[in-house]
Amino acid sequence: MAKVGNRQKKTLVCTVCKSENYREEKNVRNTTERLEKNKYCAKCGKHTPHKEKK
Repeated sequence: MAKVGNRQKKTLVCTVCKSENYREEKNVRNTTERLEKNKYCAKCGKHTPHKEKK
């Protein structure tokens, strides 16, 4: 059975305009590197790379 407390909510920030657009859950024990995904940014009006906030 999975242990409680391995998953944390992380904020994704647009690399172009620096706006915080998305919140995603991440298993911090299995995935130690930062998330980076291409997501739609409403402020930019296009798909841009989003990285996990520090």
